[in-house]
Amino acid sequence: MIRTSLFFALLACSVAPAVAGSFAGTSAGTSSAGSSASSNSTSGDDKVVLQARDDAASFVASDGRIRGAQLEAALRYLREHHVGPMLASDMQLARAILAF
Repeated sequence: MIRTSLFFALLACSVAPAVAGSFAGTSAGTSSAGSSASSNSTSGDDKVVLQARDDAASFVASDGRIRGAQLEAALRYLREHHVGPMLASDMQLARAILAF
């Protein structure tokens, strides 16, 4: 849970201020009941994101020309399950994955 929150905090810093505000609002509103219910998906978030780190590094180093399957899976997962990543570019998300 802490890793996922840190990831989203880093992502919020890398996108436009308006996006960061709305993104921070989504994670700040979770209750303890919601946190315990989503703890299984949080470990899934960590796994998908951590597995994409090498692909994210290649993507950033190649200025977006190299797109690995694990990075694609992480980008898709983040955009489907969280509001903020829908508004962030692929490069911003890849950099946030590296910082995670």
